Amino acid sequence: MAKAARKKTPVAPMIEFSRSRDIPFNRIRLSDSNVREIDVEDGLDELTHDIDRREDIVQGLNVRAVLDADGAETGDFETPAGGRRYRAIARLVAAGRFPADGLVPCLVKKANAKTSAVDDSYAENVIRMALHPLDQFKAFKRMVDDGMSKEEVADAYRTTPRYIAQRLRLARVAPSLLDAYARSEMTLAMLEAFTVNPHHARQEQVWEAIQRSHNRQAWHIRDLLTETTVPTDDKRALFVGVDAYEQAGGVMLRDLFSDEEEGWLENLELLDRLVSDKLKAIADEVAAEGWKWVSVDTDLPYGHDRGLRVLAGTFLDLTDAERATREALREEYERLEAENADCDELPDDVDARLGEIEAALAAFEKRPTIYDEAEIARAGVFISIGRAGELVVARGYVRPEDEAPVEVEDQDNATDGEPGAQTGAVAAHAGVQRAVITIGGEPVDAEDEEDDTIKPLPERLVIELTAHRTLALHDALANNPHVAMTALLHRMVMERYHYSAPTGCLEITVRQQRFGVQGADLSDTPSAKAIDERFAAWKADVPSDEGALWDWIAALDEASRMALLAHCVSYGVNALYERPNPHSGSGVSQFGLDRRLSGADRIARATGFDMVADGGWRPTVDNYLGRVTKPRILEAVREGAGERAAQLIGHLKKGDMAKEAERLLAETGWLPEPLRLADLDDDGAGASDDGDGEALPDFLAGGGEDDESVDAEDEQVVLVAAE
Repeated sequence: MAKAARKKTPVAPMIEFSRSRDIPFNRIRLSDSNVREIDVEDGLDELTHDIDRREDIVQGLNVRAVLDADGAETGDFETPAGGRRYRAIARLVAAGRFPADGLVPCLVKKANAKTSAVDDSYAENVIRMALHPLDQFKAFKRMVDDGMSKEEVADAYRTTPRYIAQRLRLARVAPSLLDAYARSEMTLAMLEAFTVNPHHARQEQVWEAIQRSHNRQAWHIRDLLTETTVPTDDKRALFVGVDAYEQAGGVMLRDLFSDEEEGWLENLELLDRLVSDKLKAIADEVAAEGWKWVSVDTDLPYGHDRGLRVLAGTFLDLTDAERATREALREEYERLEAENADCDELPDDVDARLGEIEAALAAFEKRPTIYDEAEIARAGVFISIGRAGELVVARGYVRPEDEAPVEVEDQDNATDGEPGAQTGAVAAHAGVQRAVITIGGEPVDAEDEEDDTIKPLPERLVIELTAHRTLALHDALANNPHVAMTALLHRMVMERYHYSAPTGCLEITVRQQRFGVQGADLSDTPSAKAIDERFAAWKADVPSDEGALWDWIAALDEASRMALLAHCVSYGVNALYERPNPHSGSGVSQFGLDRRLSGADRIARATGFDMVADGGWRPTVDNYLGRVTKPRILEAVREGAGERAAQLIGHLKKGDMAKEAERLLAETGWLPEPLRLADLDDDGAGASDDGDGEALPDFLAGGGEDDESVDAEDEQVVLVAAE
């Protein structure tokens, strides 16, 4: 039998593209088949500018031959697809930038084309995809990296340098966040918010935090990224000036996507130093006037002038020239108001001039005050910063102890008509006395004026030291699952059976604490590094899906479950000191602070925690010795290295003494009081957890005028939770 013939599958003919050729522009015309008929002039300025600047076109015209009545080609062409490019070239011809018969690259539609001219025109305008914004950001960055300036890129694409700067900033966000944006996991507004802080690690940290939060608003992202900075409208920043801060090497964070161009100052220590230096210079000028004391602070405490007598001075009269100037300004002000009385809105120049006149007239009202020379010798001055960053100088306050004593006649030695000797009379000062200047309650020249009194530690230093202890306790508890379980159960039983308010040292909500005023060395401690490594190790294994996470935890062996429990519970430890708030509403109470610190001691004892061996803490000039008084330095050396060592450095100036003390204490294991375990056998050492609220140790006591105080912005520690 003959084999059945196999059926052959028909093969489609191979595609043959239309050919390209150069055609004189004056032989091309617009086609009636072009589907774009509305707003045909829109965007032509930009397109014409682009062709002109590059002296070329990126894409040629799509044309068809014009036929005569017999179907023969006439040599002319029409363009159904490319009308905007045709119009742009026509503009260049009219402007003399391109010859009328200049050659234009064209794709000439083949004679046997299967599609119509209308079909081609429609396809060109519809079957295309706009560039993803992320591709635009990266393209601009590549142009700048290849040598173009922001201004050149802006001119090329008919936009502003600010717009290009914004896109460049977006392109420099952490790659992982750009990938999330490309996957539509965040909006453009969210991505813009991340540009506020250039540090990729911090950007990724905040991104991870907000994915677990219901709040993904752009403003919330900005708040998290700038939580340890100072905004430019802060009075300290206004007082110093952003320019002075940047000239001193300060780093600025700026929001290019805000109409107000918001900014934040990142180097807080530098800002505080600039504020202090400027206030000190002003205080020196005021002190030269002969005042007994000058008290300087960025924020004067409420009631700082309570009980003080205010001097009644006299105002300096205006000179004849000043009176004439004032009258001339008043007349000019009245004339401008009359000339523009019928205007609904004042012209800008007139409005500005009226403002200048108002300021000048106000200055005449602030006349210098003249005080009695004898009164100046017993009075003082308060210097501070106002809400708008302006300098506030309040002169003429007399403390009760500086008042002149009442004159009493000595009856025994008095003669007829002659007053007796005056006891306790204040002698008139000869020349200008040297004022005692204090900044934040601490004498500026304290080194040469210190007595041997052991004063309370500065509050900011206590906060920084207890921040070190808190972080070290995190690591110690994470390495001891048994104690972590005990602490967790203790916390829960106290709350369930004793109805205890959550005021202990263990906060049951798991969060990552951020220390707003920590020392610069905190992140380099062994504890911080161990915590970061442990977090990264668990993160690599923990599923992101909530349901999968439950199953994963359930499948862990007992040792792993306990290790993970200890790791998470450890984040709840809070051993930070902060100033107790006697009023309800915010902050911690004295009772709560007592329980917090005693709870921290309990965990430290249970874990066998050693702040030196485990926490890696050593006294240095930066973290302690350079921050306390000379008596405190000598006390530390006496306790750590012995009386003989203390005697050897007792004659040194404070700076040299601190350096020598650092060397002497390096290997002694000495710790300041805030880092020590409270001695349970000592009376009043720490507070019990039964709610009695015993007194705090001496290093936390105080609060009077003699205490070493800190800037007002550091009076309370702020813990920011990354949800």
